Amino acid sequence: MFNLFKKKPREDAKLFYHTDVHSHILPGVDHGSQDVGESLEMLRAELEMGITHVMCTSHVTAETFENTPETLTAAYEVLKKAIEEEGLPITIYASAEYRIDEYWTREYEAGHLLPMPGKRILLENSFVQELIGIDNMMFDLQVKGYRPILAHPERYRYYYDRKERYKQLHSASVKFQVNILSLAGYFGNSAREIALWLIQNNLCDMLGSDMHSMDHARVIKDYIGSREWRKLCDKHDLSHRIVNDREFEL
Repeated sequence: MFNLFKKKPREDAKLFYHTDVHSHILPGVDHGSQDVGESLEMLRAELEMGITHVMCTSHVTAETFENTPETLTAAYEVLKKAIEEEGLPITIYASAEYRIDEYWTREYEAGHLLPMPGKRILLENSFVQELIGIDNMMFDLQVKGYRPILAHPERYRYYYDRKERYKQLHSASVKFQVNILSLAGYFGNSAREIALWLIQNNLCDMLGSDMHSMDHARVIKDYIGSREWRKLCDKHDLSHRIVNDREFEL
């Protein structure tokens, strides 16, 4: 973890939006939260940062997390009941982060998708190489009424020397969601620099926590209480450019 913060974080640090579009808070379905207690703790952290609506985008990945709408909905119902019992003023939505792989292809062709409100679909590219035919796939999704969001584009290293691909994908009506963890340096300096480049070039539409644990929550809270975060928000007018809340009209 890089020591990026110039002053002690504010205890009341809050985000300027209220919808987290990327999280791994559903219990026991991927390598995020492992039980309901951990999920509730993570949701309390979201509330402390000003989040009141959480898209639960659990992994759907070949071999490791071959989740279905049924498995995710079951975990969602368990967590929703716990939220009601605890009286937490937060709303969750069952969805997924779909890795573009052979399992995605089968599920997509079968119509087994669990989109966010407004038929938004969060898609994760391969970390090894770009999928052949991704442009056609994104177009096909939109023809069928889906609205694709590319998760954490700053983490795909094969784009670093091919930045024109970012612009091509974005111009094809694919929204880009950058991780706050990347801006905080959690995934290394290269991911942080690309995240900043995407913001500087008007290629960042949404921000997400991508929260898998309370460790992630603490990193995010420290960062949004830092001078660097406040300067970034002011310099690039992020409160008006980031569409987390407007996109879902929640």
